[in-house]
Amino acid sequence: MYVKSSDRLIFLWCQVVVFETIVLPRPTTMDVTVMEQIDLEEMSLTELKVLQKKIAKAIEGFEERQKLQALAALEAKAREMGFSLSELTGATQGKTRRKPAAPKYRHPDDASITWTGKGRQPAWFKTAVTSGVSPDDLLV
Repeated sequence: MYVKSSDRLIFLWCQVVVFETIVLPRPTTMDVTVMEQIDLEEMSLTELKVLQKKIAKAIEGFEERQKLQALAALEAKAREMGFSLSELTGATQGKTRRKPAAPKYRHPDDASITWTGKGRQPAWFKTAVTSGVSPDDLLV
């Protein structure tokens, strides 16, 4: 989809307005008493590594939640202005599917069996070629 420069400017303006006006919830700092309860010096290496993995997972989850909140805020602002976010960014919803490749070769005896010429050669193609049939004779 072609995006006009004016559409791009509107999108950039929306980003500025949204981030200036919408305040995402700030992460809360951990209570000091909770930190005092965890004695890192007394923990074994295995316990420290388990704790490290839990912390990394918690950070990842937090970042994902923040991204979702930011996306929801941008979508709401775009809707408020009469656009969809995909219209402003030029992104398409979902993945586009490729068309299946057209068949290139046909089975010598059964015309309903075909091969695109991509990937592994089917057994019928190998058998035909080894028996002396030219691949050009099998073209669709």
